[in-house]
Amino acid sequence: MANGGDQMAILKQSNERVVRENMRGGIGKVAFYYVPIPDDKGAITMASRIELEPGASIGFHEHTDDEEVYAIISGKGLFSDGRTEIEVNPGDILLTRKGMSHSLKNTGDVPLVFFAVIAKK
Repeated sequence: MANGGDQMAILKQSNERVVRENMRGGIGKVAFYYVPIPDDKGAITMASRIELEPGASIGFHEHTDDEEVYAIISGKGLFSDGRTEIEVNPGDILLTRKGMSHSLKNTGDVPLVFFAVIAKK
């Protein structure tokens, strides 16, 4: 359900599972459950719950025109900004600013589940 215009919007993720393989040069399958964004008036351009299968990854890529936030819900993984790699766990929030690059790999034996939000800068 979403409210249009300048009102608050309550957004619900889609039940449709969209699977992409080798995401941004990564390994394995990545499942998306997109959250429809009602208009293009704001900074947010994409929101989704994402699931990485064990061993799957989103390849290293740059955010040239936007910023991205990951919020880890369950599972564990390895996040890289090209200089540093850190283990991520439920509750971790990862921010990739405009002009920065990142990747994420599931290092566990269960799906790595997180929310991703991309915003224009």
